Amino acid sequence: MDRELILQLGMFFLIVNGLGLLVGYHLIQEDLQTTIINDDPEDPINSLGLIGYMLVGTAFILIAIKFFPDKILYWVLKGIEAMALVTTAFITFWGLIAYLPIVEKDMVQAIAIILAVGLIMIRIILPQYLIWRNISSIIATVGVGSLLGASIGVLPVIIFLILLAVYDYIAVYKTKHMVTMAKAVAKKNLSFTFAMPTPKHQFELGTGDLVMPLVFGVSVLNDSITRGLSGIPAVVPSIIILLAAFAGLAFTLDYGSKHVGKALPALPLQVALMVLTYGIISVSGVFQ
Repeated sequence: MDRELILQLGMFFLIVNGLGLLVGYHLIQEDLQTTIINDDPEDPINSLGLIGYMLVGTAFILIAIKFFPDKILYWVLKGIEAMALVTTAFITFWGLIAYLPIVEKDMVQAIAIILAVGLIMIRIILPQYLIWRNISSIIATVGVGSLLGASIGVLPVIIFLILLAVYDYIAVYKTKHMVTMAKAVAKKNLSFTFAMPTPKHQFELGTGDLVMPLVFGVSVLNDSITRGLSGIPAVVPSIIILLAAFAGLAFTLDYGSKHVGKALPALPLQVALMVLTYGIISVSGVFQ
């Protein structure tokens, strides 16, 4: 096992999901959701909507990679990064600053906007630094994962994750277009992956591999709160599911570190372990 690689993975996973649960809890308390297809978070059609949005976005990026000159492609992808960051960073900063008692409530959103814009400016001015790329990836992942988790019910999330795991397998092993995208994004040093350098190789982990567990974790947290749980009993099921996701991701990444150059889909094992863990928790009735 590549100890350094797993330690980096553990650090990213802990930071993203720790902050994500905090932000997600705040969004749940504020009853802040985003509409995917309709306003019913329990409607499975929202699962198909998420898949549809993702496929459209993927198709656009693939077309840009194939037909745009390199310099134009860079700024197109930078534009996408900036648009994604401005929203997700605002959500993350807003959700976290709200916990600070020293900040006046009516100032929280203004400070969150300033920090989000500042982060984008740093990414434009200092695009070459991996630390700022990783910080941006963390903040973006926390924002999108917590918002989606607070906006969609557990069953639609499970359906979405299963469909996404199948897609991930096909995109990596069959069509291989996910590999093409990953290489193009990594070369541009954009906030769509986490950079994990080791003495042997710099590994790139897609933000989706941390977003999806967070979406499931926050959705389960929302369900626990809706059923009347509070405090530790409300958050424990989410933590157990996230630990299962980490185990799947760590196994996949460790296997990849021993087969450098071989692309691996991380979601299938993650999703299998998360859904299995959720099923065991639900059947046990411990957190009812």
